Amino acid sequence: MVYKKDEKKIAERNLTIETIKQKYQYLEPHLNERSIRLYAAAEALSLGYKGIGIVSKATGLSRTTISMGCKELNNEQVTPDAEPERVRKPGAGRKSLVEHNPEILEALKRLIDSTTFGDPENPLQWTIKSQQTLSDELTAQGLKISHTTVGSLLEEQGYSLQSNKKSLEGANNPDRNAQFEYINKKVTDFIKQGQPVISVDAKKKEQIGNFKNNGRTYRKKHDPKLVNVYDFPSLSSGNAIPYGVYDIAENVGWVNVGIDHNTAAFAVESIRRWYKKIGIYRYPNCDKILITADGGSSNGVKNRLWKTELQKLANEIKLPIHVCHFPPGTSKWNKVEHRLFSYISKNWQGEPLVSYQVMLQFISGTTTSTGLEVYCEIDDSKYEKGIKISDDEIAKINISRDEFHGEWNYTIENNIEPEKVD
Repeated sequence: MVYKKDEKKIAERNLTIETIKQKYQYLEPHLNERSIRLYAAAEALSLGYKGIGIVSKATGLSRTTISMGCKELNNEQVTPDAEPERVRKPGAGRKSLVEHNPEILEALKRLIDSTTFGDPENPLQWTIKSQQTLSDELTAQGLKISHTTVGSLLEEQGYSLQSNKKSLEGANNPDRNAQFEYINKKVTDFIKQGQPVISVDAKKKEQIGNFKNNGRTYRKKHDPKLVNVYDFPSLSSGNAIPYGVYDIAENVGWVNVGIDHNTAAFAVESIRRWYKKIGIYRYPNCDKILITADGGSSNGVKNRLWKTELQKLANEIKLPIHVCHFPPGTSKWNKVEHRLFSYISKNWQGEPLVSYQVMLQFISGTTTSTGLEVYCEIDDSKYEKGIKISDDEIAKINISRDEFHGEWNYTIENNIEPEKVD
């Protein structure tokens, strides 16, 4: 059973968003700024809880604008000197710093590009310079800008300040950056075509019980939550292996929490559950799937069971499954790591995972300012370790390898012949 939302609710939500989107497209050319705000607010109020978020996604209007409209409809005073009948002309209002000085953005990009690491897939980029350093360097060039504005511009351009701790896991493959570019192009093409692109990986195993969890959370002074002194397995009520499936385009995560072993069968079962619970409803007309994954562990390049299980899944859903692996030493750059798991870890920091139920609550309760949604469930199936796949079984896989690094990039298609009709 899905823990957060069932398939029917997901489908209803998507239908609501599409309906509002169509109405807004018809009305928007005929409404002024205030009318648009009030229309969006009326839709949000009629939907109730989470209405603002749904309308924001459907119309592209900010949550702040819709909230202001809600206050107007509820006869709440928006500002001390509010003029509800006043409507600005298109383009009115104070120009942004970039509009006044468009060279600032280009200068900032040049500073970033000179120190940007190879990027596995746009739009996220990684930079080692701080906001204050960038502000100082731009000011030295005669472009006065505060460090907070630098931070806002970096966020708008898709940059994120990341630590370099443990970022390298092995030898630097000479085709590393070329593989990143290859993945980027394939991801971009799939998203433009409206096809699902998912980033997958397993998070580290967690012990369930009253154990210390790193991080801090607000509590009354001198009243810390008491946990076990020792993390002995005998004190645990079980282990949890969260396997994440992150939809890059939709900013939606699915976490299958296993209680047995992190095997390739478990990895593919997690993808299968994502497709059946979420993917098939968000992409009802898709004709292929792209998976970006690390090169090792349960979804590794050399893992025979991984490919065998993917073949079973391709046969079952009757869709070709494209796979792109990150090159050796770059697993931490997988989207699922820093767009899903990092926020889940922040959400439960300082809180002991005393039960599976508590763990699911923390996972499903994870949100971000960019609208991340997370769904999860417990997978209580058993997954046998050490399964050997013979050469004959490998030969039966309907796999086609890309010309560029076919060991990293390949497609597995349905190998069941259609039934003949007499």
